[in-house]
Amino acid sequence: MKARILYVEDDPNLAFATKDNLEAYDYEIVHCTDGREAWEAFQQDHFDLCVLDIMLPQMDGFTLAQHIRNADSEVPILFLSARSLPEDKIQGFELGADDYITKPFSIQELMLRIEVFLRRSKKERPPFNHTNEPQPIGNYTFDFKKLTLQNNAVHHTLTFREAEVLKYFADRQGQVVKREELLNAIWGTDDYFKGRSLDVFLSRIRKYVSADPSIRLDNIHGIGFRMSW
Repeated sequence: MKARILYVEDDPNLAFATKDNLEAYDYEIVHCTDGREAWEAFQQDHFDLCVLDIMLPQMDGFTLAQHIRNADSEVPILFLSARSLPEDKIQGFELGADDYITKPFSIQELMLRIEVFLRRSKKERPPFNHTNEPQPIGNYTFDFKKLTLQNNAVHHTLTFREAEVLKYFADRQGQVVKREELLNAIWGTDDYFKGRSLDVFLSRIRKYVSADPSIRLDNIHGIGFRMSW
């Protein structure tokens, strides 16, 4: 069966050329011109991959990606945008994107990156081999399915990537986790921008659990990290 791709782009000329080329590679393309239309399409149908612009009418691509990721933790998301600042890329990865390609781009590069994620998503493996049921972290209860971390005093709603990082540590309490191991497990690569995103996540997680002094998330110099409580 053809891979079904949600493609969201409001520039009609670019959209026509990209859609035409991707269809020539035998993908089935559903093209939407604004974020709200794309979100409605995503809720109504199955997609194997999403390719999103950021500067969209009705709903921007970052908001759209957050909705998609909250609804589906597995579908690959690729940003295809003229916004090339490092903070834009980091924000995209923080929201759960799997890749970020800047315009102008070559259709061959886009096609090759799409193929990488389609092959990866066909492998029937969960992100971790541990339970996804609520689990204790110090005096908190962490619910990976609901993306929440809470105790009697506070309630935090996590982004999907924050929850994935915290889950990785929670399943390996007290163990040293290598930096490259963590990046490859969550993002599939250990490149610079995803490493920057990881540093942001670690800072946020430390802040979330700061009310319980028994919880430690330590840097192990030159190796990685260890979370214990």
